[in-house]
Amino acid sequence: MTEIIKGGNLPLGGEPMRVAVVRRDGGPGSPAVDAAALLVGAGGKVRGRGDLVFYNQPEHAASAVRLLGDARGDGGVTADWLEIDPGRVEPSVERIVVAASCDGGTFGEVADLYLRAVSEATGEQLALYAVDGATTETAILLGEFYRRDGGWKFRAVGQGYASGLPGLAADFGFTVPEEPEEPEDREDREDREEGPAPAPFPDRLPLPPPLPEPAAPAVPTAVPAPPAFRAPPAESAPRLSDGVEKTTGPATEGPAATGPATTGPVPTAAVPGDVPSGRRNALPAEFGQEFPEVRYSGRGREIIEVDTLLPRGFVVVDLVKEAEGYVHVNVLDRGSDNGRQIMVSVLDDLRGRTVFRHGGKAAIRLEVDTYLCAWTITLRPVTVVHELDGRIEGRGPDVLAYSRYIDHIKVGNLGRGDERGYMTVHAVRNNDNRDLVFERESRGRNTVEVPMSPRLLVIDAPGAWSVEPTELSAIGFWIRNR
Repeated sequence: MTEIIKGGNLPLGGEPMRVAVVRRDGGPGSPAVDAAALLVGAGGKVRGRGDLVFYNQPEHAASAVRLLGDARGDGGVTADWLEIDPGRVEPSVERIVVAASCDGGTFGEVADLYLRAVSEATGEQLALYAVDGATTETAILLGEFYRRDGGWKFRAVGQGYASGLPGLAADFGFTVPEEPEEPEDREDREDREEGPAPAPFPDRLPLPPPLPEPAAPAVPTAVPAPPAFRAPPAESAPRLSDGVEKTTGPATEGPAATGPATTGPVPTAAVPGDVPSGRRNALPAEFGQEFPEVRYSGRGREIIEVDTLLPRGFVVVDLVKEAEGYVHVNVLDRGSDNGRQIMVSVLDDLRGRTVFRHGGKAAIRLEVDTYLCAWTITLRPVTVVHELDGRIEGRGPDVLAYSRYIDHIKVGNLGRGDERGYMTVHAVRNNDNRDLVFERESRGRNTVEVPMSPRLLVIDAPGAWSVEPTELSAIGFWIRNR
């Protein structure tokens, strides 16, 4: 009998196997589930970060455990496949724990969750454990493969963590920073309210349907190493991106900055006249999709009616104003001239950038108001925003992206003369929730903490500024890039 209940165990022969974490997709708005494996040593702790196999690190150093990816089958069945070869596991590893995390909901909302292990050679089922009774948990230990009397056994665990990954990680010797809950995106909530009500979680899980097999080839010929999350070396100048300007020599006065060198060519965030196509950051798709740029020109105060329906997500607004005087840019509400301000500046010869989140259901209307100045506005996808991968300098309003694991940034308010004044930086999530991470009324620098998951950095500055990453997280590799 290979089907067991919580707490049960089964003997195994020690042969290579494939393990699937299976669930049924509940449709739009349902939680996203990710599988992982932890190689646990004596004392119930991992030996280091290399003992976690997951989406950002899909292979164990000794190739004992691999994450093959997910596969989808009929009826919304999705399986994350792991490959485990007990013969390759180092002697210091006592257990291989299979876990799962849940993003955008709880495991009480995940239907038909179960773990199934099959022989890699024959496909014969070795173990089946259906999880029942999950409620508020956002991380869960499904089962573990452990050594016993010179062989291996499987135990169904089913231990959930309402505290999520931080609680699970702490039990195994990791530390994962918690992120405060953020308000639900109003548009996402409205979409769910319009759709059918989700089916209740079943009291008894049905016999699982046939599993989708991983796409061929099942085992990649080469699994890439995880990316190195570190700042550019101090001896080399940061690289320039397409279409950016150069500055040479020390960019600003004041205390020496830590991190990358600040002499030599420095990327600037001044908006070029034409931004090359192609992605310039690694933000998740939830931030916005590609679309052809749309450009408008005018003078003084005008209302722009965008006749192209743009996709849902963030829209970048690049503004060029070649003379002196103020400029205001507002996004207008549907059917009225009321709206919200997204850019204001009194800089001369402005080349500024900002973003707003578009619902994708109606045409965009913008109000541009300048002091009798000619202007050009270009709407672009969020993929053109420059990644914060080193020191960047700019002037006036702008937007940067970070999609890796930055803990802190150093921000400088560097305006001189008429360009002195109040500067702010907001970290913006994909649902447009905004955290104020920097504010300074006078010239100077501060090192500030930023949320670790992907964000846009929206800069509102009266003049020159600089931003650079100063610390990278040692544990942030467990944070999902969504």
